[in-house]
Amino acid sequence: MNQAIIGGTGVYKLFDDKESVTVDTRYGSADVDLVTIDGFRFAFLPRHGRGHSVPPHRINYRANIQALKDLGIRFIYATAAVGSCSERFAPGDVVVLRDFLDFTKGRPSTFFEDGTEVRHVPMGEPYCRKLTEAFEETARDHRLWIKGSAVYVCTEGPRFETAAEIRMYARMGGEVVGMTSVPEVVLAREAGICYASVGIVTNMCTGLSEEEATLRQVQEAMSRNRAAILRACVDTFKRPMTKTCCEVPAAARV
Repeated sequence: MNQAIIGGTGVYKLFDDKESVTVDTRYGSADVDLVTIDGFRFAFLPRHGRGHSVPPHRINYRANIQALKDLGIRFIYATAAVGSCSERFAPGDVVVLRDFLDFTKGRPSTFFEDGTEVRHVPMGEPYCRKLTEAFEETARDHRLWIKGSAVYVCTEGPRFETAAEIRMYARMGGEVVGMTSVPEVVLAREAGICYASVGIVTNMCTGLSEEEATLRQVQEAMSRNRAAILRACVDTFKRPMTKTCCEVPAAARV
């Protein structure tokens, strides 16, 4: 087993045949479900905890990624609820992430704090291109339409953004907004794990719609596509996968 799915809002209760474990790491513990579907086994990590009780700014991202690495995970698909600040994407659309803008504030964002040497990991392609392309191919087989690729703006949360912030993000090239992809994608990259992320657009961002987003709206929008996306992720994992990308120099690994 070397593949994992990290699930966000609204995807925790889709798996019946699973073994729940707690993995202890030097950064804390992480809850992981070992799931079997049609004889295929993979790891599922509920990002906000099994009871969806941990807000985005309090998630222990380092423990989560370290736990998956300790389990031998080499490939990760992540799912996330996102708001749209672009005319290209509307509620209900499915997007893949290609880049990010980081507006988080106080989150531990690196494994490289041991003081032995300064290490810098390239972020030219933070989201694994090969994993993304493989998912897009499988999605077509499932008749799951991918609207496009998007630049993700990560905010600190847990509040939603102001209209002025959304206008700023859009001017800077941001297209969808969420609260969890950073530092998750950065830590996966530091760990040498291939990581791709699929977003479900749940709402138009503040100032772009007369309606204010609510948690209930986000959960309802996620429910329409979550099963198809997770099935596509699992079926992509069933294809032969070779670890030929997203490696970092040995001196820069966890």
